This record gives sequence, C-alpha cells and structure tokens, in this order.
Amino acid sequence: GRHEARSWTTATKQSLCHMWEKVKVQLMLSMSFLVAVFWYCRRLYSFLAQLLKRWSNYLQRKLIRNLSVLTEVDLLGYSAREWKGETKQAKHMREAYEELFWSYHIKYLRQVRRDNYCVLRAVLFQIFSQGIPFPSWMKERDILKLPEKLLYSQGCNWIQQYSFGPERYMGPNAFGKLRKCMETLKTNWTEISATKDYEERGNMCNTLFSDESKEHKLYEAIKFIMLYEVVEAYEQIKNGEEPVHNLFSLLLARDSSSDPLSFMMNHLNSIGDSICLDQVELFLLGYLLEVKLRVYRLHQFNTEEFQVNYPDDYRREWNEISLLTEDDRYYHIPLFRT
Repeated sequence: GRHEARSWTTATKQSLCHMWEKVKVQLMLSMSFLVAVFWYCRRLYSFLAQLLKRWSNYLQRKLIRNLSVLTEVDLLGYSAREWKGETKQAKHMREAYEELFWSYHIKYLRQVRRDNYCVLRAVLFQIFSQGIPFPSWMKERDILKLPEKLLYSQGCNWIQQYSFGPERYMGPNAFGKLRKCMETLKTNWTEISATKDYEERGNMCNTLFSDESKEHKLYEAIKFIMLYEVVEAYEQIKNGEEPVHNLFSLLLARDSSSDPLSFMMNHLNSIGDSICLDQVELFLLGYLLEVKLRVYRLHQFNTEEFQVNYPDDYRREWNEISLLTEDDRYYHIPLFRT
C-alpha cells in the first residue's frame, strides 16, 4: 500500500511538473508577446507623435510664410534690427521710432507684406480685425450692382481695359471678374463684421489674409469702388454741379487723371502691379470707407508732415485706422499700448 501511495504521489508530481512546464512555456510566450506589443505600441506612439509635431510645425511655417500681415513685434526691437549703423538716415529713423514709442504710446507693430497692395492690405486688415461695419453709403446701395451700372447704365465700355494688378489687362472678361471681386468683398466684410468675438475675428482675418487669391479680389474691389465714385463725381462736374467732396475736383485737376478713363489707365491699373496709392488717392480711400486714416510718416520726422490724416476733414463718428510708413510706399500697422 505504501508503494502504491508513493507511486501515485510521484506520478502526480510528475504530471504537475509536466503541466507547469507547458504552462510556463505558454506564459513566457504570452509575456514575450505582450512585451513585443507594448514595445511596438510605444514605438508607434512615438512615431505618430513625431509625425504630428512635424506636420504641425509645417502648417505653422506655411501659415506664417503665407500670412500677409504678421503677428506683432516689439517696435524698438524692430527699429534696431532694421536701422543698424550710424548713418544719418539710420539715426533719423531710430529717433522717429523712439518718438512713436515714448510720445505716441506705440509699443508694437505688425509688418505688412511689401508689395504694391500694401496700403490697401494694411487698411482692410484693420477694418476687418476691428469689426468695422460697411460705410453708410454701402448700406444703402448694393455694391454688387456697381459694375453692371457703370457698364450698362452709364455706358462706360472702356472698363474692359481695367487691369487687375499683377494680372494686367483682362479684356471682355473684366466685367465678370469685377463682379466676383465685389462678391468677395461683400461676403467677407459681412461675415467678419458680424462676428463679435475678437479672437474668432482675428482667426478669420488670419485665414483670409493668407489666401492671396481672395486678398487680391478684395483690393481690386476697393479700386473699382474708387473708380465708380470718380465716374459719378465727373458726371456731376460735367453737368455743372458741385461734387460731393472737393477731393474729387483736386483728383480730376491732375493732368494724369483729368477724366475717369485717364484715372483708371494712369493710376488704378498700376496699383497692385507697379505702384501704390499716392496721397490724393489716400484721401479718396479714407473718404469712401468712412475711416480716418492716421499715418505716421517716419521720413518726415521733426516736420509738420510727421503725422497726417486722410481725409483731414473726417467726421467725428468715423473709426480710426493707423498706418506707419518709412517712405510713403510700404506701410505697417502700429499698435498702441498705454
């Protein structure tokens, strides 16, 4: 009986040992598999995190590169970087920037892309980012109908010679393209000005002003509105009436813009391509958009022309748009801090 008991015990131990060996192998295989899965998941997570980071950096660089109005930078830091050295001009500019910083409380600026749409970009960006609504006269008229009215009601067939900045002459397609420009202006202005949240409005502006095609349509729409108002003023003068504002008489008194056609051919067609707006056209721009354009002209520092307003007879209820220029060609956006 003892022999049988020992045999049974031995057999049981052997059986258990054999089972444990099998279970141990399975456990080791399972643990190895889990370790491999964990290692793989960790590597995959690390790879995806790096990929996401690279993609995020790429999108950020692309947005910054395409954004035509950059984020704010310190005013004096910008001045020190841009105007190094001890030349008379460099010292003059640094002094002008210091005057803006200490006396006018302009602490930062936003750089605007330097092309021939520069001033239109700086003005429209501020109108949109501040949520400024349509001018009163635009609320009373449908600006989408202005190209049609000019072509058919007033018989200005010569608008087929209208050039869209760098795109130059458009011919018979000019009317349709002008209509699209007006639609882009009205749609975006309506949508952004209706957005009350400042941060959301800023994001909408950043998106809009990183889309070159839409941007150019905005500027061409503003140019066409300028042309349309000059046509109306010209007709009033021809009929012996006084124009609604004396700036039209001043504009039409120039040899290069004695009528709407010459104004378009000699001035408007080149804006965005080879020239910017001149001072008379800045008066017109401020008047049509019903904003006071306050311009700090750094090259005129220590003269009465250092700070000028366009137009100078602005109405009190108009919103103020500030611009900063070193040469009356390229403009930046000054930012005030008290």
